[in-house]
Amino acid sequence: MKNFAIGTFSLSQGSRFAGVVLDGRVLPLSELARHNASASALAGKTVLGLLDDWDAILPVLNSAVSDLPETVQWLPLDDLQTYAPVDLPRQIFCTGANYRKHVVDLTLDMKVGPEGLDEAGLRAWAEKMMDDRLATGEPYVFTKPVSAVAGPFDDLVLPRTTSQPDWELELAVVIGRGGYRIPLERAWDHVAGFTIVNDISARDLIARTDYKMLGTDWLRSKGQPGFLPMGPFLVPRHCVPDPHKLAMRLTVSGKVMQDETTADMLFGIERQIEYISRFSRLLPGDIICTGSPAGNGTHHKRFLQEGDVMEASIEGLGSQRQLCVAQGDHEA
Repeated sequence: MKNFAIGTFSLSQGSRFAGVVLDGRVLPLSELARHNASASALAGKTVLGLLDDWDAILPVLNSAVSDLPETVQWLPLDDLQTYAPVDLPRQIFCTGANYRKHVVDLTLDMKVGPEGLDEAGLRAWAEKMMDDRLATGEPYVFTKPVSAVAGPFDDLVLPRTTSQPDWELELAVVIGRGGYRIPLERAWDHVAGFTIVNDISARDLIARTDYKMLGTDWLRSKGQPGFLPMGPFLVPRHCVPDPHKLAMRLTVSGKVMQDETTADMLFGIERQIEYISRFSRLLPGDIICTGSPAGNGTHHKRFLQEGDVMEASIEGLGSQRQLCVAQGDHEA
């Protein structure tokens, strides 16, 4: 099958359209359909519309892209506004504490563990805890509102509700076939492809202090507008040889903060799909954020500020860029 990506775009401030991405160029689905009769049903579809019938549509997409004539007029990607590729997903699931080194570092940074341990002892305790969790535990998953989704190059508005806005670069799985109680060995059948997300988090709003037994508050800490930059593209599964061996990198104002690979993921993608679908029905277009590697602001003792520029990339999936801006008086 041919390698390509799909995304959601517009010319200037015009209407949004879904398009195929190849070599820095975009072809709207309407143009793809015009040049290939077998793809006529694709005209006017959104990316979510494609995902609703992904198993049938992917072969059509692949054939149409492979057979395009040289005379096709592609649009330069740089001339387009790029939006979240799935605009908007139906459901967003986030797998927390899913990178081994990330959790070990947080344990050391926050000095959470048995009393009396020095740093070496605390590290050994945290590493054993992760080994035990992998052997006998399960993924930890929460949901995030779709209203948090933003484009890959949109400004990130830093809300006045937090003084510790933080970054979490993540590989995101895009669901192409819904399902409930999906067996582990069939999990890949439900994956359409992958994209990039940044699970922005207000660190100072995670823990509830008014009634500590409530524990964590993911709504206020992770659900604010713009707290999930997504994209730039949806890369089909067949174009990613091994999603568990992808380089990930995030910088803040030029300084490298996260530099890891998806190989440090604790519970793999198949296990996450099996676990989530055991309790919730997955739908086409759903996003699973698979966890973030070591190197967030808590570890670096540095949080996002007005004027910061975040740049994030995952091997084979493209890159994002956000300018951090202060919330204005007119903004909700």
